[in-house]
Amino acid sequence: MPLYVLACFDKPDSLDLRMATRERHLAYVQENLAALKVAGPMLDDAEVMAGSLFILDAADRAAVEAFHAADPYQQAGLFGRVEIRGFRASVGQL
Repeated sequence: MPLYVLACFDKPDSLDLRMATRERHLAYVQENLAALKVAGPMLDDAEVMAGSLFILDAADRAAVEAFHAADPYQQAGLFGRVEIRGFRASVGQL
């Protein structure tokens, strides 16, 4: 299956919302480990969580969109901007 990058950027001043939703988000991620190659929070310059990054092995973009739509962070309105891109690993291992 192809790889996709899902980059989700938090709205400004939304750390409280992220923390309030984090346990549900982490449980959701655990339920979907089969599709994930790499995942974790993106950090701002102060090393505070400010977004989420996923590399997913998915059938197509629609599957990535469905994964994202069901994420508790997305459902809580945490993200201000989201990008989905196809990805081809050229160096390193996933």
